[in-house]
Amino acid sequence: MEISVIIPTYNEADNIKKLINLLFAASKEGDIEIIISDGGSTDSTTRIAQDLGVTVHSATKRGRASQMNEGASLAKGNVLYFVHADTLPPDSFLKDIAQAINSGYDMGRYQTQFDKPSLLLKLNAFFTRFDWEVCYGGDQTLFITKEAFDELGGFNDDMLIMEEYELVKRARKKYKYIIFDKRALVSARKYTHNSWLTVQIVNTKIVNMYKKGASQQAMIEVYKQLLK
Repeated sequence: MEISVIIPTYNEADNIKKLINLLFAASKEGDIEIIISDGGSTDSTTRIAQDLGVTVHSATKRGRASQMNEGASLAKGNVLYFVHADTLPPDSFLKDIAQAINSGYDMGRYQTQFDKPSLLLKLNAFFTRFDWEVCYGGDQTLFITKEAFDELGGFNDDMLIMEEYELVKRARKKYKYIIFDKRALVSARKYTHNSWLTVQIVNTKIVNMYKKGASQQAMIEVYKQLLK
């Protein structure tokens, strides 16, 4: 089994080196390929990634959904592992995913641990152990077999927000899904500039807007207006 790790980036120079080094340190040569699908970074993200020897793809369209789809189209592995640039998976990720695949799972994710000490964020992280729709975002990383991803048609290219939520919800109708009893280390940078309550209110509003059929642009505008 070969895993293709796909990382969508846009100005992630502060995070990308740490993530790539972790991925390489946790694997043996040939076990993984790493594909950076960049949305036009203006900082040193792509240079850092190239210097570390990973594949860097300049996406034709900016947006996580389309960037991840383009990265997936280049992947050689039979398992795709989508990781945000500011998230660090456990160093056992290769073993965890292999065991899940061998046990018949087609896709899955980790739970959350934030990189900032906070009782409220620990509360948020606690609930990611449950199989709830509100936990279908991409912060916890997502693995899926290449076969299942291709059959699903990948992410919806037209989506600028909620793309992982939409894919997982669609995939759950057919494919077996696992939540690992381990945690990915997720950046709390959203909470650095916004209060915990503000982030919860915005997240709830966005999910409700999505369920009611709001346009992508309308959701993006709300996100930009309410969050710093």
